[in-house]
Amino acid sequence: MRRKPEDKIFVVMTGPESSGKTFLCDELSKHYKTCWKPEFAREYVENLTRNYTFKDVEIIARKQIDQYNEAIDEGQSIIFFDTFLIITKIWFTYVYNQCPMWLHRSIKNLKIDLYLLCSPDIPWIKDGVRENGHVREELFQLYKQELEYYGFNYAIVNGAEESRKKLAIQHINRILTQTEV
Repeated sequence: MRRKPEDKIFVVMTGPESSGKTFLCDELSKHYKTCWKPEFAREYVENLTRNYTFKDVEIIARKQIDQYNEAIDEGQSIIFFDTFLIITKIWFTYVYNQCPMWLHRSIKNLKIDLYLLCSPDIPWIKDGVRENGHVREELFQLYKQELEYYGFNYAIVNGAEESRKKLAIQHINRILTQTEV
């Protein structure tokens, strides 16, 4: 029997690059003994032999939706996502000044129980994919605006790694308490 999204708790890490999203996914999945979905965009862009395009970002968004749908059928009751469609929408808008309408509909229609918005208050670490270290605070505000625009449940996590993790656990435990029958 196919599970429904309502049978799961979906938690998304969002926020500017180099703000601790992957760290949180890894730590939280260990804490809750569950799995997490890695950031597909990183893998995809790292494997390109050219600059990414609008079409590439669409491919990334569709894969994020596939990851969500795959998670529905997994045996875990809570699943963490290292980035999701809000980041991709901001990416479209920030780089291309446009966003596909289907992405907006998907953001509205896919159930996410909690977004953890990672503050850019930790050092930016350069790597081969990151390109926006100079505008992290601006991007943080854009993510916050989007979450509020959609009326999504979100919490800001900040501070050093352990502080972020403790804050995230507190917010997740509230969700888990609300969903217990």
